Amino acid sequence: MNIVASATEAPASHSASMAGLSLAVEGVDLRFGGIHALRNVSFAAAPGQITAVIGPNGAGKTSVFNTISGFYKPAAGRVRLGDKEITQVPVQARAALGLARTFQNIALFHGLSVLENIKLGGHHTMKAGVLSALAYGRATRREEMGLRSEVERKVIDFLEIDHIRHLPVDVLSYGLQKRVELARALAMQPRVLLLDEPVAGMNREETEDMARFILDVQEEWGVTVLLVEHDMGMVMDISSHVVVLNFGEVIASGTPAEVRRHPQVIEAYLGTEAAAPELAPAASDGLAAGKNLAVA
Repeated sequence: MNIVASATEAPASHSASMAGLSLAVEGVDLRFGGIHALRNVSFAAAPGQITAVIGPNGAGKTSVFNTISGFYKPAAGRVRLGDKEITQVPVQARAALGLARTFQNIALFHGLSVLENIKLGGHHTMKAGVLSALAYGRATRREEMGLRSEVERKVIDFLEIDHIRHLPVDVLSYGLQKRVELARALAMQPRVLLLDEPVAGMNREETEDMARFILDVQEEWGVTVLLVEHDMGMVMDISSHVVVLNFGEVIASGTPAEVRRHPQVIEAYLGTEAAAPELAPAASDGLAAGKNLAVA
């Protein structure tokens, strides 16, 4: 899957106006009653780079995302966006600071068109209040037209979905619905983009398309990307840094090449005893080739 080669051929068309911020998770503990979901989790996503969080099912990946997004409040530790601590910042305020997210399960508004769904992502950028919006006066109409133009020019064209922009999202294929969800997140003008299993359930062609778009977001827009994904082939192809979770703890962190050869990573994915020498090469090859090793 030569994802990198195809993505780098795309011409740069965006400025660095949305240059990515750093994201840091520092000593985060998360508990649900007697369940210790995250234990002293620390890692950083470098600005303008793609960082992946991987691990077997139940490792704590979505819990990390929900903590960063503000849906969960940690028992200890903190989350930093750039030079600002956001641990106690409300969810909606994090969006205004430049944090956007997609979800593992598609969360589009059925009954609305593709364009309408995407425009909802840019709602927080509008200045019209509730009364102005209800009255739908000249200033509100002008602002909405500006948002629509911005979405069509910067997002819809970028993700190559102009041909479906007026269709209801209900009639779209699964892969296109995932692309629309990415478009809505981009309409939020993010500086840090969280992608929760962006290619889950996709076929090979759809996966390669999505990987190309993610690379373009990082390379052309300069956005910091943090993704959770089970497709090891895509993770190893497009990520500059990989963090591995197992049972709520970070067991490895480094480049894709370093992580795929880490004994604890091999053990976590294969369930072997301390990665016996004869198993380590096979496990490493499997991770590199994109095999899901029975935990996809």
